[in-house]
Amino acid sequence: MVAPHPSQGIAWITGASSGIGRGLAMQLASEGWQVCASARRQGELDKMAEEARDMAGAVVPVPLDVTDAKAVREAVEDIEREYGAIALTVLTAGTHQPISARAFDAGAVQKLLNLNVMGQAYPLEALLPRLIDRGAGRIAVVASVAGYRGLPTAAGYGASKAGVINMCESLRPELAGTGVTLQLVNPGFVRTPLTDQNDFNMPMLMELEDAVASFRRQLDSDKFEIVFPWRFAMIMKLLRILPYAVLFKLTARMVPKHQGAE
Repeated sequence: MVAPHPSQGIAWITGASSGIGRGLAMQLASEGWQVCASARRQGELDKMAEEARDMAGAVVPVPLDVTDAKAVREAVEDIEREYGAIALTVLTAGTHQPISARAFDAGAVQKLLNLNVMGQAYPLEALLPRLIDRGAGRIAVVASVAGYRGLPTAAGYGASKAGVINMCESLRPELAGTGVTLQLVNPGFVRTPLTDQNDFNMPMLMELEDAVASFRRQLDSDKFEIVFPWRFAMIMKLLRILPYAVLFKLTARMVPKHQGAE
């Protein structure tokens, strides 16, 4: 069934079945957006569509594996054919897996790169030519402050997020003057089902509702980088300018005790 066409336009969100993606999808639907929500879990997407039934907008489930380039291209084509031009895209799909030096796993690194980098690159590949030709559109790509500098046990996750940051930094100046706005989103620690699995201290942990509200406010701006929580992001940014000798003294304290003792 075709959902009603709200006045705010068409939004597409990947990684929409949980965490920040889910929260933002529901927020946009409440504002009147028609949100095409993508994730692998069809059941969760259906629940979101039901929850949004009485909202000003709507949530339309678009089940998708973002690591499948062909499926991503077809999803974009289907959305625009069925509902109209995508005005706003938010790419939140991603995952985390700690990797230690002693148990370094190249296969795990590959999986992280495939989802966290290629799972952002395939939607960009499908979208950018369309948006540039139309001269309009906004894309927000979610990375992480973990991509600012190398951190213990984040050899795979941090590398994938650094890749996304670099990719967006490279694309932004090329898109100037095209009418297409590309934004980079670097969250700190946010309470989600993914971070609930972490067994380490998460400084300045932000509640999901607060993170979504901050994300939504900044999404309407022309700024390139969206960060939250702001204070933690600023601390992490300082790491980018530290010389290695200082950086490694600080990050050595972050090595898990059981690993350092091995």
